[in-house]
Amino acid sequence: MTAYEYPGAPDAGPGPAQGADPAGYDAVVLAGGAARRLGGTDKPGVRVGGRALLDRVLAACGGARSTVVVAAPRATARSVTWAREDPPGGGPLAALDAGLRHTTAEHVVVLSADLPFLQDATVGRLLSALRGSGTDGVLLTDPGGRDQPLVAAYRAPRLREELARLVGRHGALVGLPLRRLTTELNLTRVCDPVASFDCDTWDDIATARARIREHGHVLDEWISAVKDELGIDLDVDTRGLLDLARDAAHGVARPAAPLTTFLVGYAAAQAGGGPEAVAEAARKAAALAVRWEEESESEAQPPAAAPQAPQGDVAPDATPDTRQDAG
Repeated sequence: MTAYEYPGAPDAGPGPAQGADPAGYDAVVLAGGAARRLGGTDKPGVRVGGRALLDRVLAACGGARSTVVVAAPRATARSVTWAREDPPGGGPLAALDAGLRHTTAEHVVVLSADLPFLQDATVGRLLSALRGSGTDGVLLTDPGGRDQPLVAAYRAPRLREELARLVGRHGALVGLPLRRLTTELNLTRVCDPVASFDCDTWDDIATARARIREHGHVLDEWISAVKDELGIDLDVDTRGLLDLARDAAHGVARPAAPLTTFLVGYAAAQAGGGPEAVAEAARKAAALAVRWEEESESEAQPPAAAPQAPQGDVAPDATPDTRQDAG
């Protein structure tokens, strides 16, 4: 896919963002395609924003009870279950069947490994819509209205039922296109031009890399990449930490900004970690920065002159008479 539109906030879609399915869901990620339009490059390993495409997708389905990746095993940021279709390269339906054999949840999220802008909020919306729809699945459509069956949430029993029916008709799933499955399902469609964006060509890769460096996205992308690289999953008030860094740089000295945020993180870890610990450490450091700046400002101002005490019986507000014949 090469069409791309930027509608505003990433993953903007209908309905409120939802978290993971409270009943639990499994995820199947298909990552074993030939990537012919990329010249046979290892597409899941191509990096966007410093992270492999596969790792970006795995982060989006981090709430799954079990995540199955259908491909040859490789190093990933998250622990996953590996599966392989038989024979390897047998196509998406054979890969989906192989992945489903390792799942047990009623709801399963099915994803391709080349979705640079997929987020956990989108996965939550798909699952929420599935629970409320009564249909067999909910999938995204791209800006051209085309179905994206590999960005979807399905009822796993219906997938197994239709896959078994296809095997009965054709003898095997090898080489069959995905539409043989989706045309038999009752599906709900949701348009999301950002989350549905996939990387089929080098132009798509270039577009994705350029977008994450735009001013409105770069900090969120960087923080996500750092957390993924360090193996931490912690949601904190990024704006609050940036305000703290600004106050430290302005009120103390510019190098105080990174050092202060580092010390806040260390203090939060010592206190047991978690968003609350970070917020409390940041609050204390921010208050200190304010006191430091106030102190500096007061030292820069000379003390106000003390009022002189009145002499004799002259009233405090009397104006001296300077006439020659006065007195």
